[in-house]
Amino acid sequence: VHLVESGGGLVRPGGSLRLSCAASGFTFSNYAMGWFRQAPGKEREFVAAIRWGGGSTYYADSVKGRFTISRDNRRNTVYLQMNSLKPEDTAVYYCAAAIAPGVVVTTTPYRYWGQGTQVTVSS
Repeated sequence: VHLVESGGGLVRPGGSLRLSCAASGFTFSNYAMGWFRQAPGKEREFVAAIRWGGGSTYYADSVKGRFTISRDNRRNTVYLQMNSLKPEDTAVYYCAAAIAPGVVVTTTPYRYWGQGTQVTVSS
């Protein structure tokens, strides 16, 4: 099983990034997917989640209206479009996969995790 994140980097405040997470080794379309992030010295926190079929999404209040999660089950990939980025969005971003009928906002149900991609928002 592999989850490989990409698309991170350094961006100025107000800028945008699009993260991708390519999945392999399991039946991607059967899994709910989520994005989490962890800043230095802080606990890992929920960012966004999407149902296995893509029909339902859920966001942390801190990113609502700025981030959009989506998935392409033909390409076994989940995306996180991040707009209007702020310095407080700086963190390592992780994608994760969970067997669940709906969206999952806590870490425990997630079975598979990627290695993470660094996002730094700074002028």
